[in-house]
Parts: sequence; structure tokens; C-alpha cells
Amino acid sequence: MTMIRDAHRHLGILPTYPFYGGPPVRPDVGARATITELLRDLDREGTERALVIPNYGVPDPAVAFSFNDLCVEAAARDDRIRAGLWVSPLPADESRTLAALALASEPGVRALKLSFLLGGRPADPSCRALLDRIFTVARDGDLVVHVHTSPGAASDVDEIAHLVERYGDAVAIHLVHFGGGASGHIKLAGSRFFDWIAAGKRVYTDLSWAIGFAPRWLAQEIDRRGLGHDRLLFASDEPWGDHPGEHARLSAAVGDGELARLVFHDTFEKLYG
Repeated sequence: MTMIRDAHRHLGILPTYPFYGGPPVRPDVGARATITELLRDLDREGTERALVIPNYGVPDPAVAFSFNDLCVEAAARDDRIRAGLWVSPLPADESRTLAALALASEPGVRALKLSFLLGGRPADPSCRALLDRIFTVARDGDLVVHVHTSPGAASDVDEIAHLVERYGDAVAIHLVHFGGGASGHIKLAGSRFFDWIAAGKRVYTDLSWAIGFAPRWLAQEIDRRGLGHDRLLFASDEPWGDHPGEHARLSAAVGDGELARLVFHDTFEKLYG
């Protein structure tokens, strides 16, 4: 497959951190500190365009916010790159989020990134004001809101559903990782993803981090229902994902016909240009 578009990867080097009570480590060994290194990766992979988002993972939102300017610079430097900006619904992050939103009109900015791994919940009243502001900026700027999903806690599909129901009519919402595990995959592929599409919600997803059965099942459900062909994107999630592995697994599920063309090229172009 040629002309690959990558709808989700990261830029920036995280500090070492003692995750889960262990010694300080840096597990994202493929992380890139510079735009030049990122461009070399794109060349090596054959990735012709990519959405690049600040790297995150350590429980300090200041680190993720610090990479916003780097992502904007990357988009300005090379037309292959589209930038996503880190934002947060936490009241404690209000000043940094407003500063990030002020960059939303910069050339090449096409997405805003939300992850509740660093705190907050979609239904938490204390998060509502900033969520409204984030989604208003996305609506007015025709930006995509990327939302991390993973089983349980505040990133579970049950929680993220509040965002889809509240904002999904007006704003494109990319559900990163398709639920992120077995329970999320089953909730989404079993009905909710298709129910949202049928209801007119502007919902999209990728299958990075997906458990083995999910890509095959989702491709089968898309074919069976005749719905969702234009809502699935390829995403490597580098450096937390593995580009060759993600590409091979998704290619095996979607084949080399019309669905593959949409997944690896056309749907990215529709969302990110």
C-alpha cells in the first residue's frame, strides 16, 4: 500500500519516570526530540502525511503542553505534517489550555488532543466549562478533537460517550484506539460506533493498540452494515505504537480495495487535508 496517511503519532521526548512504583524508565524508546528526526521516520516508513500530537504519558500535563509549539513548528516547516494541540479540561490547566487554543488558527493545526489519563472526567461538572470552550474552538475552526480511549475509569467508552452525545453533531471526534481493549471494542463494534454514525454523529476512530480480533471484526461489521467505511483511519501511535505492526495488522483486516483506500488515504484527506 502506497500513499500512507498516519492519523495519530507523537513528537517530543518525555523525562524518565518511576511508573507503578518502579525505577525511573523511559519506555517510549522511539520518541523523537526534533522535527528532522520525525521527517526521517516519515521518509523511512513511506508515510506521506501525518497528524503529529505532543507526546505524553508521565503524570505531569506541563510536559505535554510544552510540546505544542514544537508540533506547530513542525507543521509550518513541512506540508506533510498536520499538528494537533494538547488541551485539558482541568480547571488547574485553564491558563495553559487557553494558551494552546490561541494557537488553533496557526497554519497546519488540524486537531485538539484530549486525554483523561492525566485527570478529569467527561461528565465532571468542574470540567464542563473548559470542555465547552475546547469544542467551541474545534467547531469554529473545523478542527478534529482527538480523545484517548481505554477500558475503565475516565477513558472508558461509557465515559467518552458523554462527549460524543454532547458535541458530536457539530464537531468531528476521533476515538483513538477504538476503545483500547476488549470491552471497548465490543461496546463500539457491537453497536455504539454504528449507532452514532447512523444518528449523524461525526465520529471517527483508529485501531492502534487494538486487540487481535478487533480489526477483523470491525472490517466485517462495516461490510455487513454498509456503514462506517469513511470513519476508520490508520494510526501508528508512534512511539507508543509500532508503525510496521500496526500497518500490517490493519492491512490484513481491510484488504487492498476501496476500504483500504479510505483507511490509508482518503479519510485522512477529508479530515486533515
